[in-house]
Amino acid sequence: MKNLLSKSAALLFCLLLIPASFAATLQEAKAEGLLGEQRDGYVGLVVADAPADIVAIVRDVNSQRRQRYEQIAQQNGITLQQVQSLAYEQAVEATQSGNYIQNASGAWVRK
Repeated sequence: MKNLLSKSAALLFCLLLIPASFAATLQEAKAEGLLGEQRDGYVGLVVADAPADIVAIVRDVNSQRRQRYEQIAQQNGITLQQVQSLAYEQAVEATQSGNYIQNASGAWVRK
């Protein structure tokens, strides 16, 4: 099981390298404090009144992540929730200082 989780972690890291078309805008939105990494392994809105283009980025990135998480879970014989948990851990490690992540209680905090 531990070996499967290690392989999954490597795959998840690759997933975090989203397509270049989203990367700059996603990183900019994170740097501006509009988006952050949620505990469920998805990107979330830090502010309730985010512009429509930011909401669209969240929807698109999360759709891509969901598809990939399902593939990883199936390929490794683990649950979607396990993949999401690993993805969150990887995302926190990859998050730049000053960007938002969700803490254990679900509150947005700066890393």
